Amino acid sequence: MMNKGKFLIVSLIAVVVFFGVVYAGISLTSNLGKSKKQITAENAEAQLDKMYSKIDVAKGKPAKGQIDLNPADLAEELPDINKFPVTVENSTESFVEIFSSPEKTGKGNDSWLNEVGKDYNAAKFQVDGKVVSVKIRSIASGTATDYIKSGKYVPDAFTPSNEFWGEMVKDSGVTAELISKRMVGNVPGLVIKKKKHDQLVDKYGSVNVKTVTDAMAKNEFAMGYTDPFASSTGLNLLLTALNTFDKSNLLGDKAVQGFEQFQSNVPFTASTTLQMREAAKSGALDGFVLEYQTFINSPDLKDSYIFTPFGVRHDSPLYAIGNISDEKKQIIQQFAQFAQEKKYQELGKKNGFNGLESYASEMQTVDGATLSAAQKLWKEKKNANKPIVAVFVADVSGSMNGEPMNRMKESLLKGQKYLGKNNSIGLVTYSDDVTINLPIAPFDTNQQSYFVGAVEGLQANGGTATYDGIVVAMKLLKDEMKKNPDVTPLIFVLSDGETNRGHSLDEIRGLIQAYKVPIYTIGYNANLKALQTISSINEAASINADSDDVVYKIKNLFNVQL
Repeated sequence: MMNKGKFLIVSLIAVVVFFGVVYAGISLTSNLGKSKKQITAENAEAQLDKMYSKIDVAKGKPAKGQIDLNPADLAEELPDINKFPVTVENSTESFVEIFSSPEKTGKGNDSWLNEVGKDYNAAKFQVDGKVVSVKIRSIASGTATDYIKSGKYVPDAFTPSNEFWGEMVKDSGVTAELISKRMVGNVPGLVIKKKKHDQLVDKYGSVNVKTVTDAMAKNEFAMGYTDPFASSTGLNLLLTALNTFDKSNLLGDKAVQGFEQFQSNVPFTASTTLQMREAAKSGALDGFVLEYQTFINSPDLKDSYIFTPFGVRHDSPLYAIGNISDEKKQIIQQFAQFAQEKKYQELGKKNGFNGLESYASEMQTVDGATLSAAQKLWKEKKNANKPIVAVFVADVSGSMNGEPMNRMKESLLKGQKYLGKNNSIGLVTYSDDVTINLPIAPFDTNQQSYFVGAVEGLQANGGTATYDGIVVAMKLLKDEMKKNPDVTPLIFVLSDGETNRGHSLDEIRGLIQAYKVPIYTIGYNANLKALQTISSINEAASINADSDDVVYKIKNLFNVQL
């Protein structure tokens, strides 16, 4: 009986302890949740100051470097052409090489031109008694145009998404003869949430670029678009917007003022369509730009968004490039005719092309000089109303020694040509501790010289306190924004992604979310997943610097964001 009594008491104690532990666990979890939730816009400053106070922050000794005032060498920045895959190999010695935009030379529904090319080669067509073939290389329209304009690698033919790129090739002095105005049909469009689309229709009567720009001017609509230096759809939107503001003069004062107002309310400009799609998934955007062929092949979009076409059509024109032989021109002409056969146009429709056939652009043809000037205007004016303040956070820990450090220095020294004189720049480095190498200041010639000097003097040693470096960068940005509140803050982290000192990502994640500062990451021999996690918090891009096109990638990133 005594044993049973003892057993009952012990059991009761165990139950009480168990429920006490569970309750304590619930309370602790709840408190942890509260702790994380407590980092809000209202109290973020106190949290930031508290974290900053725990970091040993040194001040670097400023030293000027020799700046290079020569314009950037586009050919040098471009990677080896073999970085871009050949999707159809030539089968004969007499052939033409065609650069094609990726929506026609990928996999699955994006493989239309690959199928046409393979069948053309299998048919063994002849020109002047010789069997001929095609070689097709998949490369984005903007990048392909850079190769051709720079002369680094010039194909025999080029089929970009739209005619804008052909016009810019012509304007550069390279011959670009239009062989076919249309290989397969496509249309760019605004992809808008159904609910928001209905609201726009109720208020404005219809949805088009004009109504969207009007709604954006009133902060009623949040839209993202892609880099007009690299993206056909992004370039098309830029020209369509300028045309909306002033049809008679796309580069006149009226158009420029309209663009500045439009751009000041654009929350997000993406380097790539993939980055923009990821941002859209977060629900932060009411709409974005996309080609119809991609939209119709995306079930997640078709169910929740409405597609509204805009701008010039994306009908994949085909150009003969350079001073090619008559034989090569005949091959290109023959291939263009072959692609128009019913079988291949039906295949195109099956893959999502040749839809919205009734759509016709209201915009007149735009020459290459105007297009290049519009791109330049975009670069100069996109941040005019809200300048960028950016802090570079560079990893100088021992694990960066050697090739990673050399590549990081090269990235910064070559990439700084694209930082933009209207912006303000700072530089922070970290290993065991954190150093402010360059306080934030306008990126004039003086600051540029200090930036170059600071980068050239970087040396690798010690541990890795990545998140301490980010905290210091955020403190610099917060202090700068007190003086200049109407700016856009950015952080660029250049690292191998490993962290073994200081704060953790979990500790600072709420702070990053509260301040909503995009953190772009560039990885050198890196733990890319760790860096991508940092960038994904506020929909920023992450770049793998181990590939041979890192300078070109960083140039494009800086061109868009700075």
